[in-house]
Amino acid sequence: MKRFIVLAEFLALLLVAVAEAAPTIAEVTHSEFQAVNASGEQTYNATEKVILEGILLHNPADMLDPTPDDTVTELFNISGQWQIFFQGEGNDHAGTAVWMGQLYNNLPWVALDGGYTNEEFKAELSRLNAAQFSPGDRIRVTGYYLSYSGKTNVNEQHNKNPDHDFTIERVQRGVGLPRPEVVSLDELKDDDDNFIFDPTQQAGCEYYQARLIKIEDVYFADANDWDPHGELVITDGAKTLPVKLGRGNGIYLGSNNLAEPFDIIGVMNQESANLIDGYRLYVMNYDGNGSVLASREHRRADKPGDLNLDGIVDYDDINELLEDWLK
Repeated sequence: MKRFIVLAEFLALLLVAVAEAAPTIAEVTHSEFQAVNASGEQTYNATEKVILEGILLHNPADMLDPTPDDTVTELFNISGQWQIFFQGEGNDHAGTAVWMGQLYNNLPWVALDGGYTNEEFKAELSRLNAAQFSPGDRIRVTGYYLSYSGKTNVNEQHNKNPDHDFTIERVQRGVGLPRPEVVSLDELKDDDDNFIFDPTQQAGCEYYQARLIKIEDVYFADANDWDPHGELVITDGAKTLPVKLGRGNGIYLGSNNLAEPFDIIGVMNQESANLIDGYRLYVMNYDGNGSVLASREHRRADKPGDLNLDGIVDYDDINELLEDWLK
């Protein structure tokens, strides 16, 4: 009997220890998760892990290069990287990035064995892609997080141990991409062409961060770096905005055929050392249409029903639908 009591007490203590070790977790909105203070610092710290739902905005491979290379030893060079943006729905006017890298051990605070081998990183990519999600799907992301350059990302906290894996579930296929919000440069920059920072996230760049937006009637102030991962600048003649190109297959040297002025659709992003500037529009791909700098799926979202992507919803789109149906 005494041995039974001792065993029961041991099991009770073990259960308490396990409960204490389990990370705290809660389902939160993107708006709650991305809250900042007057200095641009992230304020969410209610739990160690979060659960977020939203609409996936792009293909991950159109943003960063996931190709692994475990021979890289350069400090701060992570080698293969994977990232997505997904945004909240309804009144949840915010969005979040989800990021994973390969060689965390090239960061000075991570142990030398803290990076993924090529085989391990490929296995992680396969695990994430098993959800078979596509742009326009509703997804649920569960994981740890860190603040990064003005926003809070779901990630592994630079820890490759399986207990730090984030997970992605496809909640509903084909919900549809959100229609890009039309935003002017006047809403993003002040009269001195400085970024408008509103810590309440009710206006300015913070209001649109990590969301799909459209800016109309702009032209290039600088397009010399047109290429995968290139950095450009657009202007409306008075104010400017940096643009970051992704690595979609329509972005390559010589593929810029845009007539000016043009419209542009992308994801509002921020990477800033002082946390209150450094905003830029991230364009993942370009379909070569000549009038709108955007990926094909983002142009479709901009004008639902415009199946032939000529900028007009008319009988030609019905004909294309019928032809596709007959096939």
